[in-house]
Amino acid sequence: MYQYFNGLVIREGTEGVPAVYVEALFEDAGWARNTPDWQKEKFSLIFQNSTWAFTAWDGQRMIGMVRVISDKIMAANIMDLVVLNEYRGKGIGQKLVELCVQKLPHGDWFAHTSANNFPFYEKCGFEVKDITKNGTCAYYGYIQARKDGHR
Repeated sequence: MYQYFNGLVIREGTEGVPAVYVEALFEDAGWARNTPDWQKEKFSLIFQNSTWAFTAWDGQRMIGMVRVISDKIMAANIMDLVVLNEYRGKGIGQKLVELCVQKLPHGDWFAHTSANNFPFYEKCGFEVKDITKNGTCAYYGYIQARKDGHR
């Protein structure tokens, strides 16, 4: 699946995500540094057992990604959501989260992240129990189901 968003292309899929682009995103976010050559394959292997993934592209350059692990019935966890610094604040991360939640709209979604990311997840409809601590943001699908008249 491909779709366009503000001049970017968003691709859905867990196969064929280039490790070199994932590593660049992780380095830009401060999640990786000086990864030894023998460990670089992990940047593509993380997708093998992921349930869903979306990548955002500006031409031939991957500028954002999200990957999810889920049972596809009741619950899903956002494992990695990252957008290059120079592209942040343009709605790309929110769009990636929105696409994820659409996969399991009445399921329970979780994002384990640091407190500085809580406001972002709140904008995406997640609840934050205690913003003074690192922890899990939650999007409870049953609440949305009630709003949609399904429960």
